[in-house]
Amino acid sequence: MTAEFILRLFAAAIMGGAIGLERGYRAKEAGFRTHFLVALGSALFMIISQFGFMDILHHQGINVRLDPSRVAAQVVSGIGFIGAGTIIFQKHVVKGLTTAAGLWVTAAIGMTCGSGLYTLAITATVMVLICLEVLNYVLQHFGTRNVAITFSSPSLDFVRQVLDRFRHDGMGIDSYNMREEDNTDHPHYTVSIEVKVRRDKYESRILGIMEELDGVKIESIE
Repeated sequence: MTAEFILRLFAAAIMGGAIGLERGYRAKEAGFRTHFLVALGSALFMIISQFGFMDILHHQGINVRLDPSRVAAQVVSGIGFIGAGTIIFQKHVVKGLTTAAGLWVTAAIGMTCGSGLYTLAITATVMVLICLEVLNYVLQHFGTRNVAITFSSPSLDFVRQVLDRFRHDGMGIDSYNMREEDNTDHPHYTVSIEVKVRRDKYESRILGIMEELDGVKIESIE
């Protein structure tokens, strides 16, 4: 029986690690080690929940009734604390939801392996990987993203030209802030702007606009 438990742990770790490799390749907050440990821990809790208290039932003269799902049920709520740590709200955008959902389903896959349902666990792992890759392809080619840009300009006219070009190229402007730096011999304007742009071309389009305007200098793109 111990060999079967070890097999379940190995299966959970491999499947969780496969999802973690994909997340790590995409440079997400939770990578291989996190998904590996989540799947392994979930499988272990599932095994303990099912078989960890069997010796108590074998004691004669003791009337004990156990719920084999009680320990496993706590994994579902407990994984929420880890998932919540990957979700952040930054610059009006919520990030990390997909990674948090990936940890949640990785825990479910680990529990499935811990129950010995290998075919179901393998199927779920393949579906998760397909979903993540297809989602990444769709977002890269058809989705949009919010980009925070900070640039400096020697005149207001250049600032207006940059904003007009952004709008002309279909970039939505979500926020805009400008301050005048007049503590030098050559006053200039520093502009912080957040735009919504197609993911597949955002770098080339933004850099192309800036290069066309002499005097405009990009300080940061996030």
